[in-house]
Amino acid sequence: MKALVLSGGSGTRLRPFTHTTPKQLMPLANRPQLELVVENVAELGVTEVGIVVGDRADQIAATIGDGSRFGVRVTYVPQERPLGLAHAVAIARPFLGDDDFVLHLGDTYIRGATLVDAAAEFHGRGSAAHVVVHKVLDPSRYGIVVVDGDGTVRDLQEKPAKPRGDLAIIGIYFFRARIHDAIAAIRPGTRGELEITDAMQQLVSAGAPVSAGEFRGYWRDTGTVEDYLACNRNALELVGDRRDGEIDAGSVVVGPVVVAEGAVVRRSVIEGPAALAAGAVVEDGHIGPNVSLGAGAAVYGSRVEESILLAGAKVTAGARLTESVVGHNAHVDGPLAATGAHVLLGDHGWIAA
Repeated sequence: MKALVLSGGSGTRLRPFTHTTPKQLMPLANRPQLELVVENVAELGVTEVGIVVGDRADQIAATIGDGSRFGVRVTYVPQERPLGLAHAVAIARPFLGDDDFVLHLGDTYIRGATLVDAAAEFHGRGSAAHVVVHKVLDPSRYGIVVVDGDGTVRDLQEKPAKPRGDLAIIGIYFFRARIHDAIAAIRPGTRGELEITDAMQQLVSAGAPVSAGEFRGYWRDTGTVEDYLACNRNALELVGDRRDGEIDAGSVVVGPVVVAEGAVVRRSVIEGPAALAAGAVVEDGHIGPNVSLGAGAAVYGSRVEESILLAGAKVTAGARLTESVVGHNAHVDGPLAATGAHVLLGDHGWIAA
């Protein structure tokens, strides 16, 4: 089995950060999300991974490389512009050949369980397609499957106004080569894209076995700032407790906290879960809970909680931030709000009170 990872979308809902960084490279607990996705598929024993890339291909390739550090070999598949998931599969056909494959969206975050059971169900049932689903409270926001009691898919709905079920497609699919014929038989939908749900419906209509299995771990799409911060909180819960950097005697660190080698904490409180990357500095500050400081980020005389500071970001002069994202080399300077300001500041931006 091969893997196809989609990393070509524009990430408009995460702007301004995705003006400069592909959404799939936005870090969770200081790790690019795409690394976590590659690890997900590598856990299945997959050794050949195709990554569909758009106009940020160079950044993606610089981060993932040839895949050898994940135990896989990566092939990059260029896509001129995002024209739907089924279109991405179609242009990757030379890489996929007639092999079975897992399709994993690059902005689908899962933790707390692996995909091994889903892969086993796909192979064990002999399905032409198998989709991983999760129960949701608002099915109208997602692609939905309607299933029989044994998990056989009878219908698919794409963001339905009147949902007939609550099992949302989470962006992970397993396919046999038959999906290529189904894709060739469909036309662009109302969004002008080739929808993978339409291709799967084509299989269902043709009588091919299509199944669904519920994912039992944590799942979220990192498409919005709210979702991004929620996924970061989840990722921080799993990083453990490691203190390789410099922590002076005047500081209090309550775990779980990662202070990477090269990070510095002076006269400060670090309240976990939190992660400080190499080169991060906290002086006379209070960090956490649920905070990631990227490489070289700095907090001086300020408090940051429930937030993400990307590499090189600074928070100074009595600022207090909560549920915020501060971009690469951006600077928040000043108190802003006594109870904690919500700040979304793009790369190289500057806010001064």
